[in-house]
Amino acid sequence: MTMADEQKQEQNEELEQDLQSQEVDVEEQKQVEDPLEEAIARVQELEAQLAETAKKEQDLLLRTRAEIDNIRRRTEQDVEKAHKFALEKFAKDILNTIDNLERALATPANIEDESIKALFDGVELTLKELLATVARFGVEPVGVVGEVFNPDLHQAISMQPMEGFETNQITTVLQKGYLLNGRVIRPAMVMVAA
Repeated sequence: MTMADEQKQEQNEELEQDLQSQEVDVEEQKQVEDPLEEAIARVQELEAQLAETAKKEQDLLLRTRAEIDNIRRRTEQDVEKAHKFALEKFAKDILNTIDNLERALATPANIEDESIKALFDGVELTLKELLATVARFGVEPVGVVGEVFNPDLHQAISMQPMEGFETNQITTVLQKGYLLNGRVIRPAMVMVAA
């Protein structure tokens, strides 16, 4: 062998070694890249799960806040209604006294006698004061002659044709009705024009 052949053979061997080392490097690089790609994929998967969990948590937080606001609003309304209508039972009971005073004033009496006139005036003043007192607490009368019949506020006892009144107009109030802060505590008993 000549020197030139030996050099070529050495170069070939070096090239083969370089190729083998490059192949080993590529295999090592593949082995390194595979776990790296797995790690990147796992990180992306975990980030997606984290984002989904954060979204669910945010949704749950918003729903919880809304529910708390609803409960607070309902409680405030219940307390407000309790304050408004706490006097309902008392107001219903006091209506009997008002009715009795009105009946006493409606009976014909000889008011020319000074003692009867004084008694009559005292009952009238008592009734006015009692009506003013219950009005301050939100109790107001309903049922006036000439008013249009409203089944939410009035209870019709009878219907009869009457001159001077249109159909469904109240002709006679037998017993006044009352509202407490807009709620009917006793409907007015009325007679209605047919």
